[in-house]
Parts: sequence; C-alpha cells; structure tokens
Amino acid sequence: MDKSGQAYWFAVLKLLAIILGIWFFVAYGLGIIFASALNNIHVGGYPLGFWFAHQGSMYIFIALIFIYAKLMGQLDKKFDVHEQ
Repeated sequence: MDKSGQAYWFAVLKLLAIILGIWFFVAYGLGIIFASALNNIHVGGYPLGFWFAHQGSMYIFIALIFIYAKLMGQLDKKFDVHEQ
C-alpha cells in the first residue's frame, strides 16, 4: 500500500473513532453515568437524563449516520477514491 492509501485509511479510522466515541459518550455517558445530574433539567416535561436514555440517543445516532456519510464522501473526494 502506498503512502496515499495509508493516509486514506488513517483518516477513515480516525473518523470512525470520533463517531464511535461520540456514540459511546451519548449512550453510556449521558444515558447512564450523567443521567442523575441531567435529571435536574426537564425537556417536554421529562427529565433530561431519562430523555437521553430513551429518545435523545436515538436522535443523536441518526444524526451521526448522516454526518458520517457526508464526511466519508468528503474524504473519498479528497483522496480521489470517490464514485464518478
């Protein structure tokens, strides 16, 4: 694999690590660890910790899918491996 290929895969793995880190923080951190602290804030009549554990994390995950797709498209274009 040449230097360009190595740089591409490093960028892809870095993007995946960031996306999965956000996913883990939202699901585990906001939904479990910090839930009791977030429960002092209410959204739509529900405690924020409860909301993140049940609905907010799903919205964040869906947003991450679209963000990942957009950033991967940019990476593919940058390294000239995109579809024509």
